[in-house]
Amino acid sequence: MLSTTIVVVNNNLPLACAARYKEQDDGSSHVPSRTAKSRAGMRSSGRRRAGNGNGRGDAGDLDIGLDALAGHAGYAVRRFQIWIFQDFIRTLAAVDIRPTQYSVMTVIGANPGLSQMAVAKRLGIERARLVHLLDSLEQRDLVSRIRSATDRRSHALHLTARGRASLAQFKRLAAEHERHVVEKIGKENRQKLLQILSAFT
Repeated sequence: MLSTTIVVVNNNLPLACAARYKEQDDGSSHVPSRTAKSRAGMRSSGRRRAGNGNGRGDAGDLDIGLDALAGHAGYAVRRFQIWIFQDFIRTLAAVDIRPTQYSVMTVIGANPGLSQMAVAKRLGIERARLVHLLDSLEQRDLVSRIRSATDRRSHALHLTARGRASLAQFKRLAAEHERHVVEKIGKENRQKLLQILSAFT
């Protein structure tokens, strides 16, 4: 059975993909206002007009040179992370679980009774964001927070019975996602990638 890669977005990293998927990870949604849609349309229209000049306009992605970016590990990792997020979200769409939610539930399941601070530190998630994420999981009866008997400011985290059953299903779907990774980059390359990235986990 393939091991599962836990993908976590660290809000402290200045990555465009972190911003792109933040609301999806939190389990929240946002519907743009008419004003926002209007402004977006104006910007889009402006870009189309700009493409009618002497510039290259709507050249295909592969026709646009990356210059030094092609040799930057950070750029390649960011693009791969975007693909990872998109495939993970598609694969687990039926159960409505995002990568960071999955990561948090997996760590809580493996370490019942951890404090919120310990989970936030281990996964590199801002504490305020973790609180919001736990709120959404608690509302779905997947996670419970139990106030510590020795420190009333601290809460011990546990999966509920429903959370434990759901996590087993999530892991099966996540394994399917990992098979997609193998199809994309190959089994040996996946193993090498995990070895390289283990220095950061």
